[in-house]
Amino acid sequence: MTRIGKLAAVLVALLASTAFAQTPATSPGTVTGTVQNGSNVSIEYTLKDEGGQVLDTNKGKNPLTFTQGQQQIIPGLERELVGMHAGDEKKVVVKPEDAYGPVVPNAQTEVPKDSVPKEGLKVGTPLMARSGSGETRPVVVKEIKENTVVLDLNHPLAGKTLFFDVKVLGVESAPPGVPAAPAAKPTK
Repeated sequence: MTRIGKLAAVLVALLASTAFAQTPATSPGTVTGTVQNGSNVSIEYTLKDEGGQVLDTNKGKNPLTFTQGQQQIIPGLERELVGMHAGDEKKVVVKPEDAYGPVVPNAQTEVPKDSVPKEGLKVGTPLMARSGSGETRPVVVKEIKENTVVLDLNHPLAGKTLFFDVKVLGVESAPPGVPAAPAAKPTK
């Protein structure tokens, strides 16, 4: 084969491999799918409050993984991820009604003082409470009385607008037959 023939063969092979590498995979289990109902999604995020203070992040840690449409993350964030692909980044603002809801003033309970760990006996201390059925939920010490402790049952982020910097790290396509999620609605 001549030098030009060899060069042409290498060029054709290179073009074919490049075209193959850029063809999006559409079978279940791929990481190049579009976020839709049933997709297994991995994200990296930083959560900030209105003042820009970082409340939580998983940067440099394990990604947050969830199944889209299964209500495993807050609704406002889940809705904004629809249509994104691996590598996409987005800033998302989530209002309280699409996150942890408004603060409910009478969402509190009184428990015996001896049921709270000694290190938790300070107003403002966040604790994890366990219901009779074994479910856990975050609570905050609201008031300490002589024999009881008043716990605020509102989620610590209730009533707050949340600001996310999110990056989709991977999307495993939804299995065939799972309906696609509706398109994200524009935020006001």
